[in-house]
Amino acid sequence: MTSTDQTRFPAGGVSAPLAGHRPAGRLSSRRAETRRKWYEIIGLTTPALVVYVMFVLVPMGFAVYYSLYRWRGVGPPTEYVGFKNYMLAFQDPIFLDALRNNAIIVFGSLLIQGPVALGIALLLNRRFRGRAVFRLLVFVPYVLAEVTVGIMWKLILAEDGTVDTLLRSLGLGSLVQAWLADLDVVIWTLLFVLTWKYVGFAIILLLAGLSNVPHELTEAAAIDGASWWQTQRHVTLPLLGPTIRIWMFLSMIGSLQVFDVIWVTSVPAVRSLGASGTMATYMVDNGFFARLWGYGNAVAVILFVISFVAALLFQRFILRRDIEGAITRRAN
Repeated sequence: MTSTDQTRFPAGGVSAPLAGHRPAGRLSSRRAETRRKWYEIIGLTTPALVVYVMFVLVPMGFAVYYSLYRWRGVGPPTEYVGFKNYMLAFQDPIFLDALRNNAIIVFGSLLIQGPVALGIALLLNRRFRGRAVFRLLVFVPYVLAEVTVGIMWKLILAEDGTVDTLLRSLGLGSLVQAWLADLDVVIWTLLFVLTWKYVGFAIILLLAGLSNVPHELTEAAAIDGASWWQTQRHVTLPLLGPTIRIWMFLSMIGSLQVFDVIWVTSVPAVRSLGASGTMATYMVDNGFFARLWGYGNAVAVILFVISFVAALLFQRFILRRDIEGAITRRAN
């Protein structure tokens, strides 16, 4: 028997590959696919990262740098004071009043806008004649410019303005107040203006969430004998939870950084006493008008840190319930 006869071939006449060995063609194809995906990721994220670095991180870095100096905005900063600007901010009762006002606006917006927007959204989600018109009307205040809203309400709430005249004509003259000048009333007046301005956004957002609630579930609940309130409580609201939490997040961050409406509507003299100012208006008053640029940058850094920490905590303990918002949980 020759050596050729002694050679044994597998069935089909082709030698079997070694165990655990991958064909070179398949391996190179997978590597090319991986490289292509990384190129796509880099190409899609690079423009956004460049914009974020240039317009967020770089300005924030300069703000931190200038906050460590006593600087009037002319020439390079030379008088290093360390964290003294931050200490002065927390020792200033006007800044502490601004913190309090921001807290009132944050919690007031959540506790007032949320229930009002949810109730109106549930009503506008039902079919009736003129529904589109009502949806448009509730959204109009939100699309108005903040400056326009501020000037409009400043005229309406002025002494002997529309509100005062209306109250007196109804025999409620005793309720007339110095809406924008009374130190005890002005922050609640501004909270009402902010609610009027931004509740439309919450309504539209909740209506979008309600449109994604399957009609089959509400119909099944009705067939099982559930009342309208039971259906909303046990079917609609749980499915609307992610939308409500996203709105709460946006409302909280917006309330911490609110500036335009407060700046235009409030009276400068009242704001300087701390009755109507927020951290953002306090920053502008001291940074731009008092020309305390180092101090103003310190306030900006404090506002950024508070907003950032609030966003992380909200995401960690509330948005983690939603797959889309569980970034922190995935990182852990």
